[in-house]
Amino acid sequence: GVDDEGVQAPTGPTRLWDTISGNELDTLHGLDAYVFALAFSPSGNLLASGGGDRSIRLWDTSTGKEMNILRGHASQVSSVAFSPDGTRLVSASGDSTLYLWDTDTGEELSILRGHHGAVRSVVFSSDGALVASAGFDKTIRIWDAFTGEEIKALLGHEELISSVTFSNDDTQLVSGSQDNTIRIWDISSGKELAVLRGHEGWVSSVAFSPTSTQIASGSTDSTIRIWDPAAVEELKVLRGHDGWVASVAFSPDNSQLATAGFDSTIRIWDTATREELSILNGHQGWASSVSFSPDGKLLASGSDDTTVRLWDTSTGDEVHILNGHEDWVSSVAFSPDGTKLASGGGDKTIRIWDITT
Repeated sequence: GVDDEGVQAPTGPTRLWDTISGNELDTLHGLDAYVFALAFSPSGNLLASGGGDRSIRLWDTSTGKEMNILRGHASQVSSVAFSPDGTRLVSASGDSTLYLWDTDTGEELSILRGHHGAVRSVVFSSDGALVASAGFDKTIRIWDAFTGEEIKALLGHEELISSVTFSNDDTQLVSGSQDNTIRIWDISSGKELAVLRGHEGWVSSVAFSPTSTQIASGSTDSTIRIWDPAAVEELKVLRGHDGWVASVAFSPDNSQLATAGFDSTIRIWDTATREELSILNGHQGWASSVSFSPDGKLLASGSDDTTVRLWDTSTGDEVHILNGHEDWVSSVAFSPDGTKLASGGGDKTIRIWDITT
């Protein structure tokens, strides 16, 4: 298991794989522990990884070369995010701090102190001016993304916060918590605009639709709930999963919602009718993560069964099984141009897959 304060684990390789042929293109050595977080830079030329060895690593996605090791955290790195222009990276850790890094030099720009417990989730605003973070101390904190100064602390949740994200216009923030609620916050004033109640279990994942007209939340109560943030009302309860819903993601064109569950299924829902379009069966263990390709035609999923699977979002057909990981897959992410997919997890490896046919 992995505790809140981090894990030290044996060294493992990172491999570069070709998705279509299954041939291994390269092996990247250097990782020392479980991988918890992955993020592509906006240009797609860099991949950042964070995990149990307390470091962040920057990789060149074309060569697979490790470009930099960013050290400073005293505990596991749980979340990483690039600024929209790709010049900065923010990392969140179990040591209660966030670090801002220069992605070109690897230099530490700021240490963001204020949380009183492990930080679980971090995100940049779309204009790159703000960073929002949340975690075990039940608070959300808004930071100046250039100076590292804390601007506001948002108080209201009664248990740890698992997920936080900005609206597309950066005016609001939505958070999900183990207090079973979703909360909507006004960025400029820091005021709590709404408390969305209905879930009967922890809220594990929240997402704004690309238009910010809907919020989706997944929970340990096996349901997904769709909310109208403007009217502050529940629009629909999506039932179908038989177990914890671990991940929710809207398609780039806002037409679909994908969900991953501990019942080993991935489900695709129509965001207009809020009806279930497809049940994607194939994984032999709980599904932990889903990610749409930038064009919305493919969906990637990671699972406890050690596989990454690619699905056709229009038909629900399984397009490819990506084998190679030797332990659970915790995270999957497409590159911005959709040509690569990154996956990471419990085998202490990151794999970059070529999605081009």
